[in-house]
Amino acid sequence: MQPSHSGEPLVVIDNINKHYGELHVLKNISTTVGKGEVVVVIGPSGSGKSTLCRAINRLETIDSGSITIDGKVLPEEGKGLAHLRADVGMVFQSFNLFAHKTVLENVTLGPRKVRKSSKDAADKRAMELLDRVGVANQASKMPSQLSGGQQQRVAIARALAMDPKLILLDEPTSALDPEMISEVLDVMVQLAHDGMTMVVVTHEMGFARKAANRVLFMAEGEIVEEATPEQFFNNPQTPRAKDFLSKILTH
Repeated sequence: MQPSHSGEPLVVIDNINKHYGELHVLKNISTTVGKGEVVVVIGPSGSGKSTLCRAINRLETIDSGSITIDGKVLPEEGKGLAHLRADVGMVFQSFNLFAHKTVLENVTLGPRKVRKSSKDAADKRAMELLDRVGVANQASKMPSQLSGGQQQRVAIARALAMDPKLILLDEPTSALDPEMISEVLDVMVQLAHDGMTMVVVTHEMGFARKAANRVLFMAEGEIVEEATPEQFFNNPQTPRAKDFLSKILTH
């Protein structure tokens, strides 16, 4: 059973549209994410999942509509956007760690620069988080000395170090070898159970079943179906979702 969330909306996405030239990649998307809720976004390649995820912290601009986080409209740019991004952690498929900094330095950089934490406080918190994701013993190493699964867990610790209101995870396991996927998913499941608000774009249906409060199924730039994991996987309502599930769940 999923931990219940407060139902108070943290992210409100209202009728957003996004084009790349002629291509309409997000079509009138509206949804909300409640505080403490885990929303998993699934769908075929090219359906707009990653674009939606990246629009939430304005890594992708939108053409129309609005996105508010904790009651504040996403600013266009400048200081306001930097402040807002500090509240929204992001974990990418390609880890994006700083190659020339140690694991510990990667995790403490944001808190020291943006949150103005002291070195001691930042180091202490970083070690707690590295311990939580199971890589505290790697703190003095460079990212290149770690496996992909370890690097991704460091990236999650780095996102957590900012004490974000929300974490966005954009296909966090798609660049990993199969045996490393579970170690990252285990950390994500634990975060979900701890009540972290998360929006996760993933192909991992087991994670969606286990940790999501809600599944958004996207196809061709639209949210085709929105349901609890149980409803979605056991009783999809649309032909598009049925077709998608029949392809992925039979293999």
